[in-house]
Amino acid sequence: MKFQWDKKYLYWGITAFIVIACSIMFYDLMHNTSLIISFVSTTINITKPIIYGLIIAYLLSPIVDYLSAVFLKLCRKTKWDSNSPIVKKRIRSVSVLLTMVLAIALIYGLFALVVPQLITSITNIAAQFPVYEQNLEAIITKLLVDNPQIESMIKNMLAEYSGELTAWINKEFIPQINEFIKNFSVGLIGFIKVIWNLVIGLIISIYVLGSKELYAGQSKKIIYALFSEKHANNIIKDCRFVNKTFGGYISAKLVDSLIIGMLCFIGTTILNMPYALLVSVIVGVTNIIPFFGPYIGAIPSILLILMVDPMKAFYFTIFVLLLQQFDGNFLGPKILGDSTGLSGFWVIFSITLFGGYWGVIGMAIGVPVFAVLYAFARRYANQLLQKKQLTTDSLQYMNVEEIVDNKFIPIKKQKRVSDEKNIQAKEEQSNTQNRKRH
Repeated sequence: MKFQWDKKYLYWGITAFIVIACSIMFYDLMHNTSLIISFVSTTINITKPIIYGLIIAYLLSPIVDYLSAVFLKLCRKTKWDSNSPIVKKRIRSVSVLLTMVLAIALIYGLFALVVPQLITSITNIAAQFPVYEQNLEAIITKLLVDNPQIESMIKNMLAEYSGELTAWINKEFIPQINEFIKNFSVGLIGFIKVIWNLVIGLIISIYVLGSKELYAGQSKKIIYALFSEKHANNIIKDCRFVNKTFGGYISAKLVDSLIIGMLCFIGTTILNMPYALLVSVIVGVTNIIPFFGPYIGAIPSILLILMVDPMKAFYFTIFVLLLQQFDGNFLGPKILGDSTGLSGFWVIFSITLFGGYWGVIGMAIGVPVFAVLYAFARRYANQLLQKKQLTTDSLQYMNVEEIVDNKFIPIKKQKRVSDEKNIQAKEEQSNTQNRKRH
């Protein structure tokens, strides 16, 4: 009997081969996670210039769009054809060029203004360090003289732990100095690499900004090719939501921090605080971190001023508290609005979580990232509730004891009280009966 070939056997064979191959690959990957981590880390290091370029393009995109819109309005008022592809291309090129010039000029001006004064402040701190040491020694001496109990306690602690401290200095601290110098050299080389990656990224961002609509169109084309029309529309809608939440928050927070830094500099200059510019830069930069940022920036600033004049440090503490109250209750809400939709608890949770994973960068971007994840989770939960024909209003679930046939049955507090009274009465009755028996 002649064998008749059927294509379904080929399909089954290919499917079985793919399943077995994927299973073997998955098993191998699960037992070699270090290879995956190494591969991901190497890929990120190689593509850092591209990542930097995309970030720069993303941050500068609103400026390019604004300048393009202004030039298009000017073209409509003149005899130029604003719909011509050549005119649009020239407008985009000029907008990108002006944006780059403005960004580089702003960064250069900021560094030219801030860096020399920062160097002067740090040099003064180093030069005045012996004076600060004497002031601190005088404060501690006065504290010990006025409090003999504290002095005796500190002497006992020094006598008890002096040997351990000497051993720690000789065995651990001194050998680590060479390691510190080595790490400093590695860090300097890493800083040079970051600068080089930023330069390459700046060049890449010019190409991205020049043809961003084309790249967006190509991305949409791929999405519609891979997914159904409904799912593709949802994916594009989600991308727009992420852009609105993340981009809006970052831009608004940068503006807010810049204003707070300038207000801090004006206030510290009027109050004649030492290291006014250095302190203002610290406060402005750390203000990018929500909630914890003001405290992170205020503590080292207070310590710097405390070494010069304790009374001015006290005045600066009051000033920073007032400034942060102004930012938290007036300026921040005006600029940021309700861009995240997160409560105070979720803000602290997101900062703590992402800060633990990614450090300072995680604390800065943790809120918008968690806001996006929170919005997606809430939408998915609402979709499941709607399929079950249940309300999506969270307030309706606060006093629900159970749901029966899509009907909300509230908690019967009175019933609980009466049940407790009945339990107490039964316990008293049983105790009485036991007493009678005895």
